Amino acid sequence: MSKRVLFIGDIVGKPGRQIVEQKLKTLIKQEAIDIVVANGENAAGGAGITKSIALEIKKHGVDAITLGDHVWDQKGFEIDIDQLDFVCRPANLPPECPGRRFLIIEKGDYKLGICTLMGRNFMKIPADNAFSCIDEILPELKETCDAVMVEVHAEATSEKVAMGFYLDGQVSLVVGTHTHIPTADAKVLPNGTAYLSDAGMTGPYQSVLGREVMPVIDRFKDGMPRKFPVAEGDIQLWGCLVTINEFGLAQSIRQIQLGENILHM
Repeated sequence: MSKRVLFIGDIVGKPGRQIVEQKLKTLIKQEAIDIVVANGENAAGGAGITKSIALEIKKHGVDAITLGDHVWDQKGFEIDIDQLDFVCRPANLPPECPGRRFLIIEKGDYKLGICTLMGRNFMKIPADNAFSCIDEILPELKETCDAVMVEVHAEATSEKVAMGFYLDGQVSLVVGTHTHIPTADAKVLPNGTAYLSDAGMTGPYQSVLGREVMPVIDRFKDGMPRKFPVAEGDIQLWGCLVTINEFGLAQSIRQIQLGENILHM
């Protein structure tokens, strides 16, 4: 029996959380979605996440929350993360880091394995080799789960594409995050893995990557430090919807875009 999994791109600040609250439960019903996974690493003011915000997002219909390079931005989250059994940090962070390396989400008798890998090119936070990491984790997930999805939180598109082909036929979905810009390359790879270079962000699109425009422009012009408040205009939810077959591979992938005047794609 096939399952439908929704992945929601980086939730940015209060605007991103609000559109999840407003739109997600209706979307789940309309699309008969079985499991919802969301990247929440920018959910707290655009930088990191807190325990209370993670619980809030879960209440709105998200089953699992993944994180990225902003995982430790909020004070005290390195303590709270171990109390959140639906949240995982990047699997290839140093082993001393707290938090779960992967998740297994159970819905009825169905188990979905979820893992985030962080890229190493142009990223400021140290990470181990993502390919070696998934080689270590994947056998355990495949033995336990009906299907596995992998998020690649990376700046370099090449790292994401390479991981997609590396895992083709082994997992149901390889989806990229981090750049906040949705890409137009959603497809099912030759051996049955759905792929998308970047799911985009869930937040304000009248912005520069979710931040107010003018402070960012001014920073580029003069190089002086300044605050980058989260923007508030043109709030959209972006992600992808994957149908997974009985063999744990993808039947289809479709991008999702929701906003005040936008029907989902």
